This record gives sequence, structure tokens and C-alpha cells, in this order.
Amino acid sequence: MSVEIKISLNEGVYLKDPQDSRLGRNIIKHGILLIEELGFEAFNFKKLAKEIGSTEASVYRYFENKHALLIYLVSWYWQWVSYLIKINTLNLDDPKKKLKIIINSFVSASVENPSTEYIDENKLHSVVIAEGTKAYRTKGVDDENGKGFFKNYKQLIAMVAAVILEINPTFEYPHAMASNLFEMSNDHIYFAKHLPRLTDIKLSENTYPEVEEMLNYFASKLLGYKA
Repeated sequence: MSVEIKISLNEGVYLKDPQDSRLGRNIIKHGILLIEELGFEAFNFKKLAKEIGSTEASVYRYFENKHALLIYLVSWYWQWVSYLIKINTLNLDDPKKKLKIIINSFVSASVENPSTEYIDENKLHSVVIAEGTKAYRTKGVDDENGKGFFKNYKQLIAMVAAVILEINPTFEYPHAMASNLFEMSNDHIYFAKHLPRLTDIKLSENTYPEVEEMLNYFASKLLGYKA
């Protein structure tokens, strides 16, 4: 029997943890679907409340505004990717193999399926690709950073940077490389779908083997090993 995974997130992001109630889980489930369908700009709590058959006031009991909801969703994704990496690299000693698994986790987290029925990983991945940077590229980023809202992302990048240094202890930019690998995995999927002249990647359904190949190529060249 599968065990439901509960992701731990910064309590300051939400007013009431949506994972703990049926209504909260519906807010998360349909929030993902509506943002993916409408885009973040057109999305609002009035539309979400109508979708779940509730009231705006009930949604506001969980999140102060839609920006907080987006931070929650993106943070959930960051933490999910970290979980996948930890599980898939458990008892693995070779750092090159670890990095390969990390890169695979970056591009394939959307098709993994935890026993969390209210999260559609594929739709959430689409939201992260299209809207994810809007969670922290805001005027309020410094204040929100001070409150620890982006701790999940920092922990993910720190974990990847540590593996990079295992491969090449003298590499000077491990955190920059780690964040670039993650952002590239999303950017080039987005470019291939919407701005194809910005990338050389060709997509295949909902799998991204060429993105993974590209990231492994860059990693091996920068760190000086054969992919």
C-alpha cells in the first residue's frame, strides 16, 4: 500500500495548511488546474471559489492572496524534486551518477506519481515552467526571502551544489551551476513550446530526453568529465 506524502513548507506562506483539510486540498488541486489553464494573471480567488463550489472568503482563510498561493505551489514542487533526488540517490556513492539522476529528476518530476491525489504533477510542472519565476521575481522578494519563503529552493540548490563539488572540488561556481541546471530544465521546455528560436531543443510528448541530454552535456563540459 502506498503512503501519502505530506510536504513540509514554510508556515508563513499560508494562513492555514491546505494539506490538512478536504477544502484546502481542493484549493490546491484546482488552483494548479486553473493557473495552468488561465495563466497566473487571469487567475483569481473568485474563479477558484466558483470552480470548487465554495466562497472567496473560504479561500482567503488559507491564503492571503494569489501570490502566496503561487509561492506555496512552487515551493511544493521544489520540495518534491528534492525528495525525488534523495530517494533516487540513496546509497549511491558515485557523484557523476548522482548528478545524472539529479538532472533526470529536474526534467522528469512531472511524470513521477506520488500518492498525493490532489496534486497533478504534470500540471504543476507546467505551472512551474510558465509561472514559477513570478513567485520570487517581485518587488517584495527581499522581505519574503527574509521570512524564509524560498528556503526549499535554496536547500535544493545547496544539495545539487554539494554533488557538483564532489565531482570537481575546485569548481568555483557550484551554486550558480546548480541553479542554472534547474532553471535551464524549465526554460528550454518553455522555449521549445512557445519561443522555439531561443533553443535547439525539440520536445517529444510530455517527455524531455533532449533537455536531459543537453544538461548532461553542459555539466560534463563544465566539470571536466566524460558524460
